[in-house]
Amino acid sequence: MPARAVLAEPVWRHGLSLIGEPKYPPDFTHFDYVNPDAPKGGTVRLGTMGSFDNFNPVVAGVKGELEGSIMRVFDTLTTPATDEIGSEYGLIAEAVSYPEDFSSVTYRLRPQARFSDGTPVTPEDVIFSFEAFKANSPMYARYWHNVVKVEKTGDHEVTFTFDQKGNRELPQIVGQLSVLPKHWWEGAGPDGRKRDVTATTLEPPLGSGPYRLKSFEAGRYAVYERVPNYWGEDLPVNRGTNNFDEIRIDYYRDATVLFEAFKGDQVDWRRENVIRNWMTAYDFPAVREGRVVKEEFPIRNLGLMQGVVFNLRRDKFKDIRVRRALNYAFDFEELNRTLFFGRYQRINSYFFGTELASSGLPQGLEREILDTVKDKVPPEVFTTEYTNPVGGTPEKTRANLREALRLFAEAGYELKGNRLVNKQTGQQLTIEILGYDSTMERWALPYKAALERLGIAVSVRTVDATQYQNRLRNFDFDMTATVIGQSLSPGNEQRGYWSSQAADIPGSDNLAGIKNPAVDALVDRIIYAKNREELVAATHALDRVLLWNAYVVPQYYMMLELTARWNRFDHPGTMPQYGGSSFPSIWWSKDAGKAGARP
Repeated sequence: MPARAVLAEPVWRHGLSLIGEPKYPPDFTHFDYVNPDAPKGGTVRLGTMGSFDNFNPVVAGVKGELEGSIMRVFDTLTTPATDEIGSEYGLIAEAVSYPEDFSSVTYRLRPQARFSDGTPVTPEDVIFSFEAFKANSPMYARYWHNVVKVEKTGDHEVTFTFDQKGNRELPQIVGQLSVLPKHWWEGAGPDGRKRDVTATTLEPPLGSGPYRLKSFEAGRYAVYERVPNYWGEDLPVNRGTNNFDEIRIDYYRDATVLFEAFKGDQVDWRRENVIRNWMTAYDFPAVREGRVVKEEFPIRNLGLMQGVVFNLRRDKFKDIRVRRALNYAFDFEELNRTLFFGRYQRINSYFFGTELASSGLPQGLEREILDTVKDKVPPEVFTTEYTNPVGGTPEKTRANLREALRLFAEAGYELKGNRLVNKQTGQQLTIEILGYDSTMERWALPYKAALERLGIAVSVRTVDATQYQNRLRNFDFDMTATVIGQSLSPGNEQRGYWSSQAADIPGSDNLAGIKNPAVDALVDRIIYAKNREELVAATHALDRVLLWNAYVVPQYYMMLELTARWNRFDHPGTMPQYGGSSFPSIWWSKDAGKAGARP
């Protein structure tokens, strides 16, 4: 009689890490970067640009404008620690288990997890949430592409099965799922009509998180209040966080009005993204008297590309020589000198500011990886270190514009008078630079002037935030500035940014419309990297190929978060290494609990 197969007992873990073991042990009491005894209370008032008409995160990026703080209402299966790279610890889930081949993952839910109406969080809620996000969100459809089944496998257990083995990141990224209440979404609203998880809504949603929506006016403001008796209040991952009783977000249509609201003590805290303001506009009495505090926090938690992206779906940008020529017209050095007080750096990587950024020439494992796509990438990938054109003087500017005209000529354009025209059609090259904030003009207008010197007809168009998002979702643009943030442990999300499959999905993050087999292959190499060394080498290779294909005109950045606040808040002495300011999650009110404190 043949021996019966013995199934291995599952190994349950309190946390997951993509780099070795998690920092914190199973019996940890709180993260090192929080004040576990931080006082609770007080209100923080925030201001932001834009508008909103939706509280349903399932359709975010596809329908409507999601209110920017609504995710405070929802808990996730796991939550990250921001003093380590690539680690997650149990939130709704108390433990997680996966086999050695990474072919599935099982999350065991905490029996005490509750939605704010007192209903338990169940595997059915997890399944409902996963299916809703994957079916309606292009981003999650790509992110969780390899998850083929999710099922209840115990009273408090839910298992995700993958269509392949060896994808080390998959067990962890499904833990980032925000869990929605199935019973609420399948029920009726106050008007008696059945709710629809595939549609926008302005009904305050039910969640299991530390906050709930208290009041709002669509497009104007939203106020969140801390949930009394929040089920997860004393979990180690939550101690010292969510300290404010109320968080209010006011929406503004004009950046100047928003800044004046801050100066007038109508907004408590702001992140400054205009360097001229940072250097010159904070000379007002409250700053001089110490009632307003400026503080810079290092950005170590991400790499990024900030650049002007081309829409490759339009024929005029399909030729790589055209795209490279347009970079020669962008004079960063002059902008940095005249507008940015010399404080910015030119971006030269899609993973700028991290060890994942490529440099020099490819060597070792990176070279081996690139050799597998050698016939599909520009030859410069192997022979030339990527650099951006350097301007800043009249001589360098003229030389750059001459090189741009040479590239245009190779691509089939010629100057006729003061117009750059296609030799075959006689049509002048026209470009619209699209944005939603007038502050873009500080770089767009000088760039427009340089392009016009080349004979290009250029318009700079600023539309409202809603129209801007709708145009991007439908890929209705020529060029637009974008910021692509990258984690320190890239993986499945890269498909959403660069893959051929994502290029034509409305609302996807592949704004450029990249369809490149070499890029697809390198993305897969990142996803299936077996260790950190291979991950870094594959990311260097992808970075180099993206750069030499000239999909964007790289702009500039500084790896600092510039913040200003009214001096009524405090933060821990040790801040998280990869958390930036972490405002307001680990901050607290100085007056919390004091008699006569502001509510």
